[in-house]
Amino acid sequence: MLITLPIAELVPGMFVDSVSKQQEHVNSIKIKTRGLVRDKTIIQRLISEGVEELLIDFTQSDVALPKKYQPKPEPAKPKVEQKSAANGSPQGITVQQEFLKASVHYEQHSRKLQSFYSDITSGLKMNVSVLDDIAVDIVSSVFRNHNALTILTRLKDKHIYNWRHMINTAILVSVFAKYLGYKEKTIKELAMGALMHDIGQAKMPQGVLSKPSALNDNEMQVVKKHVAQSLGLVKGEKGITPLMLDMIVNHHERLDGTGYPRGIAAEKLSRAARMMAIVDVYDAMTADRPHQMGEEPISALRYLLANKQLFDSELVQRFIKCLGVHPVGTIVKLNNERLALVMEGNHENPIKPKIKVFYNAKHKHHITAKDVDLSVEKELKIMASIKPLDYQLNLARLLKEHLLV
Repeated sequence: MLITLPIAELVPGMFVDSVSKQQEHVNSIKIKTRGLVRDKTIIQRLISEGVEELLIDFTQSDVALPKKYQPKPEPAKPKVEQKSAANGSPQGITVQQEFLKASVHYEQHSRKLQSFYSDITSGLKMNVSVLDDIAVDIVSSVFRNHNALTILTRLKDKHIYNWRHMINTAILVSVFAKYLGYKEKTIKELAMGALMHDIGQAKMPQGVLSKPSALNDNEMQVVKKHVAQSLGLVKGEKGITPLMLDMIVNHHERLDGTGYPRGIAAEKLSRAARMMAIVDVYDAMTADRPHQMGEEPISALRYLLANKQLFDSELVQRFIKCLGVHPVGTIVKLNNERLALVMEGNHENPIKPKIKVFYNAKHKHHITAKDVDLSVEKELKIMASIKPLDYQLNLARLLKEHLLV
């Protein structure tokens, strides 16, 4: 955003695009350079050269646009009943408002799933009601504002991958199903199916699952048995529906018949199984696991899109539109050498999300955070997604600093 300011309002951190008004003195030098004002000595020099007004580019500045120049909010409209669009959030519930509750619940659910997983490993009976409570809470949060929980799926920890994967896939399939227009009752079933899709791994040799290198063929055959183990654990339990069983049994099947355990092909695979396959692979590829570091979301989405023989291409394209090319919680680098946190997707134009700019990548320091809508700021573009460690950034800390209110 370009704003003309008088010299009296110029402060360090502003980016001067050009000088729009300068007094003519005998010895004055016509100021033509553009750049970031780093300290007050530069301002004094501009004053001494007769500069009166400057054009400031706030998209490249390290300071926020002064309140007096910010667009005035539209007059408040009469309150109406809150409704959720198929791909939106209830009116008035911001990601910041939902994030505090979501982050607390996310950690609580992770601990419950860890205990749940450990109980099964120890041979104790499965308590399905624990999963039911978690599924209800996830779906409720998704309907209030789907971005809050989706952002939390970006947090990585290879030491707790198994139960993080359970909760992350439940979140992602709920967000995806809501985007596709499923009813809340069905979305809750899908969330339950996701929470249970890999529970058979609790019966696997844990040394194989936590192996820090790639699995050999024999170990892979052992892991593939988790599908049958999962089915054995849930069959006969109260509240288990055919939809949930379908997701558990078929999430590793592929359209061309190369999946497992039965090697069935496209005509026998339901939409729910196809959705679960996409969500399962996406989360597995983007998570840190004992044997590999997670990839950035854009790499996982490209993989899904490129393998049309394996995954439903129409659903993959809609999944990308649902999450965005750079999903919420991703750190991206802009064409003005700034880093930003993706805050909200744009279903109409997935490469133009809403972001929060927070870091000067060129000079490697944090700046005053500001919200930017890339669909409005036409000159700003995302150049790439980056890994937090590339800039020594702690994603969990960043989220707390910029989202907890």
